[in-house]
Amino acid sequence: MSTKFKIQTIDKIASEGLKRFPMDTYEVASEFKTPDALLLRSFSLHDYPLPKSIKAIARAGAGVNNIPIEKCTEQGIVVFNTPGANANAVKELVLASLFLSSRKIYQGIVWSQSLKGKGVEVPKLVVKGKSNFVGPEILGKTLGVIGLGAIGMLVANAAESLGMRVIGYDPFISIDAAWQLSKNVEKARSLEALLAESDYITVHVPLMESTKGFIDKSKLALMKDGVKILNFAREGLIHKIDILNALNSGKVDCFVTDFPEEDHPPEQRR
Repeated sequence: MSTKFKIQTIDKIASEGLKRFPMDTYEVASEFKTPDALLLRSFSLHDYPLPKSIKAIARAGAGVNNIPIEKCTEQGIVVFNTPGANANAVKELVLASLFLSSRKIYQGIVWSQSLKGKGVEVPKLVVKGKSNFVGPEILGKTLGVIGLGAIGMLVANAAESLGMRVIGYDPFISIDAAWQLSKNVEKARSLEALLAESDYITVHVPLMESTKGFIDKSKLALMKDGVKILNFAREGLIHKIDILNALNSGKVDCFVTDFPEEDHPPEQRR
């Protein structure tokens, strides 16, 4: 009987994905003493002791910034990722965030919860208070998409179909992405032009040494007052102090991200 390859999952992986490993060839579990391969999503392996038995590491997601590539190269470990696998899911989160950043939906929900127990007063209170949660429509507004890979391309096309003017910037766009991009998506004259013209900006670039703190004080200064910024790519792309200062000053009206941040005083959260 041949020995099965041991695949250790570090993050929670959907069962549908794990079914792709034939049971007669692979054994999948969250713990092994001598695993042959690691399967993860966002867990950082930079401080993780890699067993000598490891032959491969696979990330269920785009990018490999949470994997120590140089260390793996030294140990002869093959590294895989899955660019585009979750592209549609991220696109939908970005679209939802466009509305959340504009229409004060979250704030309205929080306010409505404060009306519990008001009974027959609720209808009048809603009529009186709902004007506090108005916001601009995205129709006709300009969205700047920085990075037109698998996710950025889908976001650009979807936003254009919703009636937005879309400007895209990606000096390294692939031929496949370019072919799939809507003909109505405008090519930015420069990154600076995109920053200056956009009402909304969404970032879809990889995290590298050259892109750490990509959106910083100098780039924020080029943007419109009241700009709305979305980051569903990588946490380190946005300079934390600079974005907080921009939120506090009103330069940035809203910043939406799905990366957890350390807690800040209420006046620094928006």
